[in-house]
Amino acid sequence: MPADVPSTPRIRDGVRAALPLAPAPFLFGLSFGVLAEAAGIGVVAATVMSATTFAGSAQFAVVTILDDGGTILAAILAAVFLNARYIAIGVSVASIVPGGRLARFFRAQLIVDESWALSGRSGRFEWPILAGAGLLLYVLWVSSTALGSVAGGALDDPDALGFDAAFAVLFLALAAPYLRSKRALQAAALAAAITLVLLPVAPAGVPIVAASAACLLGLRR
Repeated sequence: MPADVPSTPRIRDGVRAALPLAPAPFLFGLSFGVLAEAAGIGVVAATVMSATTFAGSAQFAVVTILDDGGTILAAILAAVFLNARYIAIGVSVASIVPGGRLARFFRAQLIVDESWALSGRSGRFEWPILAGAGLLLYVLWVSSTALGSVAGGALDDPDALGFDAAFAVLFLALAAPYLRSKRALQAAALAAAITLVLLPVAPAGVPIVAASAACLLGLRR
């Protein structure tokens, strides 16, 4: 193959692309497992939740609200708000997910923030990159949840270990390749401002959903 012709990416390329990010989701999953154990959610329930939901922020919201005495309805609404961004994310990559309806339904489980961001770094979304990154992150997330639940008694205060900071750094690293234009920087700054203004006053999940309105800057010609 000529040197100037790009090779077709493979699933293992997606795995390799996600490897530098691996510590952050592993620590975040470990932290979730500890929190779930402290809230009285057993190892099996916490692990099944991670295996079927695979959405860290939403899972944290559900467990935190229930642990604080909140209602199931409040926990579900918080999770829905936090995961509303996946509507736009799913639409953006729907055309690259192979297979029939049932296969696409299960493969969509691999679409998370990190796998989506990595799959579009070349300027177009690539399914092998998304699938490889998603598979690695899924294994890390589920296994670290189980480990955190089992070892919860030894990690009484996960926040003191800085697990939350690790995930913030992860998302900053994912955003960096997309901040190459003035308009992208403006959208990121506006989204950050919206989030910071709403965090002290809005219910969980609302600041993230509201901040996504900053992407409308891309419609301006």
